[in-house]
Amino acid sequence: MRSARALLALLLGLLCASEAAIPAAATGAPARIEARFDASAFTLGASGINTWITRSAAIVAAYYGRFPTPVLRLKIVAAPGEGVRTGHAYPGNGPGIEITLGRGTTAEALEHDWVLVHELIHLALPELAERHNWLAEGLATYVEGMARVAAGNMTAEELWQEYAESMPKGEPTAGDSGLDRTPTWARTYWGGALFSLNADVEIRAATGNRLGLKDALRAILAASGGMRVEWPIERVLEVGDAATGTTVLKARYALERERPVTTDLAALWSRLGMRVEAGSVTLDPLAPGAPLRLALTAADGAPPPPVELITAGAP
Repeated sequence: MRSARALLALLLGLLCASEAAIPAAATGAPARIEARFDASAFTLGASGINTWITRSAAIVAAYYGRFPTPVLRLKIVAAPGEGVRTGHAYPGNGPGIEITLGRGTTAEALEHDWVLVHELIHLALPELAERHNWLAEGLATYVEGMARVAAGNMTAEELWQEYAESMPKGEPTAGDSGLDRTPTWARTYWGGALFSLNADVEIRAATGNRLGLKDALRAILAASGGMRVEWPIERVLEVGDAATGTTVLKARYALERERPVTTDLAALWSRLGMRVEAGSVTLDPLAPGAPLRLALTAADGAPPPPVELITAGAP
């Protein structure tokens, strides 16, 4: 709930009250992550955690062409067991993320973690009204995989296998309404991700494969400053469409906001030069749709903008 998230944001800010104030806008200096955790609470120690944080930040910065916020306050809480347990991003002028990490987590387990990348992506989109949470979670679900493949942290085969298995979860089921009116887990995360994939493909088709959803999202971040502000969804989509010279985002939203819309996934996979047989995905490099599929996960070639990491013990 929005009120609960606001309260959590306030509490996170109070935990860091002794630190310097967060700047309202980027000043040209490298972005900064201020991470708080008790290194002695984790098997892998400070070095392994720092590597995980910087790798995740670089993946997101490369996708957006910049880190989403000038300063991020990151709190890592120890919990029994292994692996990344939970993650939450909190809005505000000084946005924060809290991650719960298992005490016995290994560096190998964190090498291909998606949770921190997912939460970092949330920072790049303005806060939206509760009924539009599907766009925030769907974009984070979709971009996480695309960005990791572009950065070499995940293979294209792994990504498209996951999409072939999970995108059907986002399809409307009996009794569902549009995305704004069906706040189930599947429609929020995978319905939003399917919206994002369809939009990305449509933008590339409309622009001769020159531009994609990434260009729209970069423009939205540049215009808004991301999660530090709240925007109506119409403004978000308008800025994104203006960046690509299309009306794909607004048209797609108008189509899916109030009523259930089913995607012909078999046709979509074929359009992208993929074969899905008995649950297994084969990527055809010679298929007519292969250039479009490859463009979706292509890296820019430029190194990611620098992000400074400052660590301190848990308060």
